[in-house]
Amino acid sequence: MFLVLPCHQYLAEKAGERGDSMIGSLGRPALHLGRRLFDLVLPPRCKKCGALVVEDDGLCAECWSAVTFLGPPWCDRCGLPFDYDVGAGALCGDCVRGASLFELARSALAYDDACREMILRFKHGGDETLSRLFARWMAIAGAELFAEPAVIVPVPLHPWRRIRRRFNQSALLAAELSRLTGLADDPLSLVRVKRTPSQGGLGKSARTLNVRGAFAVDPGRRERIVGRRIILVDDVWTSGATAEACIRACRKAGSGPVSLLTVARVM
Repeated sequence: MFLVLPCHQYLAEKAGERGDSMIGSLGRPALHLGRRLFDLVLPPRCKKCGALVVEDDGLCAECWSAVTFLGPPWCDRCGLPFDYDVGAGALCGDCVRGASLFELARSALAYDDACREMILRFKHGGDETLSRLFARWMAIAGAELFAEPAVIVPVPLHPWRRIRRRFNQSALLAAELSRLTGLADDPLSLVRVKRTPSQGGLGKSARTLNVRGAFAVDPGRRERIVGRRIILVDDVWTSGATAEACIRACRKAGSGPVSLLTVARVM
C-alpha cells in the first residue's frame, strides 16, 4: 500500500501556496530535477497492483484496461449505460417514470471486480491517496455538472463512524473535486443526525427505511445552500437510498436542484 505523498508534488503545492517562498523561487527546472531524483528513489506505482508506472496517482496499462469506465451512450438523466446509441436526450425506464429525486446523476466506473478492491481500500483501508485518482475520473464523468455554479456537498458520516474510519471518504473526494473544478465544497452543512446500521446486505426497501430521517441540514448553515445548485458526492451508488435521503434533506432546507456524482455505480 503506497501512502506517501510524493515529495515533488508536496513541494509544488507548497510553492504555489506561498508564491514567494524559497521553493517557489527555484523555478520549474529545479522542481523538475527534484521530481526526477525522487522518482529514482521511490518511483510511482500503480494504485491498484503496485507495478511501476510513469506518473503518480495512476494505473498501469493492464489495470487500466480492466476498469470499466462509464460514458455515452447513456441515459441523459442518470447516466445508465445503453448497449447502443438511441439518440440524444434518451432516458432509461426509471427516469421516464421519474423515479429519482436528483436532477442529474453520473458515475465514473461500473462497480465490479476490477475496481472493488481499490474502493474498499479507500473506504475502509485508510488509503486516502486514492481520492486524487478517483476525483480526476469523477471530474471527467461529471463534466456537465460543473458547467454551472454549484456547491459540492459530500454525503456525511455519523460522527462515531467517522472516528472509527479516521476520515470521511466522500469529503476527501469533494475537496479534490473542488480543487480540480474551482467550485466550492461544503463538508459541514449536511449532517448525519441518526446513527444507522450499515447498508451492506440490505435490499432497496430496507435501505430506504434504514436511512429515513438520517440526514439534515445544520440550521446554522442553512443560508449556505438555500437556492444553490448542489452536487452531492459519494463513493458508490448502490440502490440510491442514501442519496435520496440526502437530497430530501437538502431540498427541505431550500436548496436548488441536486445532482449526484459517485466514483462507481452498481450496475
